[in-house]
Amino acid sequence: MKFARLAKFTAAASIAALALTGCGGNGNAADANGDVTLRFSWWGSESRSAATQKIIDAFEAKNPGIKIQGEYGDWGGYWDKLATQVASNDAPDIIQMDDKYLREYADRGALLDLSDIDVSKFDEAAITNGTTEDGVVGITTGINAMAMMANPTLFKEAGVELPDDKTWTWDDYSDISAKITKNTKVFGATGPNEPAGFQFWLRQDGKSLTTAEGTLGFEPADAVSYFEMLKGLMEAEAIPSASGIAEDQSPGPDRSLTGTNGAAMGMWWTNQLTALSGASGEDLVPLRMPGRSGEAGGSQTFFKSSMFMSATKGTKHPEEVKKFIDFMVNSEEAGLLNLADRGLPSNLDVRKAVVAALDGADARSAEFMADIEDEIAAAEPVPPRGFSGLQDILYRYGLEVFFGRLSTEDAAQKMYEEMKIEIS
Repeated sequence: MKFARLAKFTAAASIAALALTGCGGNGNAADANGDVTLRFSWWGSESRSAATQKIIDAFEAKNPGIKIQGEYGDWGGYWDKLATQVASNDAPDIIQMDDKYLREYADRGALLDLSDIDVSKFDEAAITNGTTEDGVVGITTGINAMAMMANPTLFKEAGVELPDDKTWTWDDYSDISAKITKNTKVFGATGPNEPAGFQFWLRQDGKSLTTAEGTLGFEPADAVSYFEMLKGLMEAEAIPSASGIAEDQSPGPDRSLTGTNGAAMGMWWTNQLTALSGASGEDLVPLRMPGRSGEAGGSQTFFKSSMFMSATKGTKHPEEVKKFIDFMVNSEEAGLLNLADRGLPSNLDVRKAVVAALDGADARSAEFMADIEDEIAAAEPVPPRGFSGLQDILYRYGLEVFFGRLSTEDAAQKMYEEMKIEIS
């Protein structure tokens, strides 16, 4: 999810083409031996793929008549590929889904109703996050939170102390990052992780990116102040130059500036801490996001569904699909294989078992989640259809400002108008 280049108009058009393809489906059928093969697509790091394959192996061992064929890749190309597959009636049976895309597929009738999967051990919020007028179309795998991942080794090399993240501000973040850049051969921080960066900025002013009614929850002036803050970071050399930010918008954890020790701090979701620490070879530390007030709780942190398990409505094997998703989210065995990679498990019994078994980066992630629990503010509204395009729009106009091609005022106004059209 970090710095993705999202599917643009062509992908949206492909999703819209579902109306012409009978809402998707695939050619999977029982083979000569009566075995059923299900295709399962997901995005993620190498560590996630390895853990997922172990989960698949465990499921197949308990269900000898069902085989799972994995299809995975990085975030950047995942959504274009999925949109094309769905539009061409070749969708995977089981789809790892993100909240930015859930309504886009659900509202076009592409997703199977999973209401009969047992979610009795889930928090209510974890259930409603995947529910639309068509039923439960996404089963939340786990919860996570956005954090500023810090590299203590690079802080030490720069002669800079880790901040008091309960009260630090964006000005503190800028000063610390600029000092690290000055004192080392790396950047103090990476560019923003959108849309979360803008969401935090707005939340700290009592606003939101989108509302529960599906409209924009901010005004152009709010975007002006955000762009000015980011531009100030770049001019202070707290973050990379415009070209460096552009280059760091595509890589996943393994190849990012954070994962390759090219920056001392970066914005990431807590479930990505293990992949980042593994890639960097360092014990990265999650910090609260900077705030504006300088007061405890000022970051306005929120819990988010890390991702969902969804299914193609046209699958030829709905019962087998539900059996695998149930195993993924409700099995302690699957939970202990997945650990915190897809967020702290939604099933509270599985979560207890997983937290007790965690060590290293996963344990640090769980400890951070427990530490901020009393500070959690209201969750973001369920994203409206078209929300997935907002991330790309944010990145694009941010780069227009960074490269000096647009003023902050012009970029904010143009971005606002384009976002309104995107979710209309």
